[in-house]
Amino acid sequence: MLTEKIRNKESGIVLYGITPPKVKHTQEEIKEIASRHVDRISKLDVDGLVLYDIQDESDRTDEKRPFPFIKTLDPCEYSHNYLQELKTPRIVYRAVGNYTNETFTKWLEFTRQNQVHSVFVGAASHEQKNPLTLKDAYTLKKEVNKNLCLGGIAIPERHMSKHNEHIRVVSKQNSGCEYFITQCVYDVHAAKTFLTDYVKYAKENSLELVPIIFTLTPCGSAKTLDFMKWLGINVPNYLEEELKESGDILQDSVKLSKDIFEELYTFGLKKGIPIGCNIESVAIRKEEIDASIELLNEVKKIIKNHK
Repeated sequence: MLTEKIRNKESGIVLYGITPPKVKHTQEEIKEIASRHVDRISKLDVDGLVLYDIQDESDRTDEKRPFPFIKTLDPCEYSHNYLQELKTPRIVYRAVGNYTNETFTKWLEFTRQNQVHSVFVGAASHEQKNPLTLKDAYTLKKEVNKNLCLGGIAIPERHMSKHNEHIRVVSKQNSGCEYFITQCVYDVHAAKTFLTDYVKYAKENSLELVPIIFTLTPCGSAKTLDFMKWLGINVPNYLEEELKESGDILQDSVKLSKDIFEELYTFGLKKGIPIGCNIESVAIRKEEIDASIELLNEVKKIIKNHK
């Protein structure tokens, strides 16, 4: 069970992440998409399915968004209403700023009867004025469903500029987070620096290390790469040039992601940090979906080879 693996602080947790369908789809189209999701994910040997709660992040930067923002279905409702056949445990993201105290409490009450895991996500920028803050959400979780297996977001790249991502992670741990899923990682140096400071701080303060689950995303085009950078994902210049000049950017990004995970996984084993992986599959092109499954299988091989 996913909850046991998280609470036992095991290495090698493997997740698969998707976005719910767009709200503009008809009921028939949503059912068709859900059917494809069920068929694909039921064949994957993963510990959990991640369902994202998409926010429009335009407030975070003045740069033009490479792809238009289109609202998606609520991930919890999509999971509950359309993916019932799927036996895989769920991790549902909650962008807490989209909820009021009342609506968030109602959802937390729902989680007591339906075994879901969750990751709470704060505002995309300080510009957003939201009715519910991350701090409020943590307080409500303790009051309404203390047993909810809760995760947080970690952004290793942010550590390189602010040098405090490990402190943010510990603060979220103290607020009830039992694991962390990172933003997509292409910068190994940033990830290893964050992990090193996290271990050091935990040892100095007699804290337990919780699973850090690194997100990997195959990249299918130069435009997708630009979008990833727009989202705040740091792609080192030499890697960006390498990928953009590649004859097969998708395959090269799969290989690169595999190498990144192997380096981080072995680094975690050496440091005593439980490291896992979340393979993100948010594209609709068959080639990119196939690439995500190929990457997933490579990640599972790496974990198996190090047991």
